[in-house]
Amino acid sequence: MRVIVRVTEKIISEAHINIPDGLSESGIKQHIVDRYNSGEMLTEMNIFQVDFESISALVVKQTGESS
Repeated sequence: MRVIVRVTEKIISEAHINIPDGLSESGIKQHIVDRYNSGEMLTEMNIFQVDFESISALVVKQTGESS
């Protein structure tokens, strides 16, 4: 018997980064978005929390398998 199991989790990552002084709130947001989009922040991201959301299973009948 073959079963496909699907687990859904919500993963929260956290990074501690340095932001240049003197930026406005929108400047800080843009700086963070730019670092994330460029991939620079990905190397600094650490898994902070994983929340289990759901689990499901689907039984798949294989050729020649009886019920």
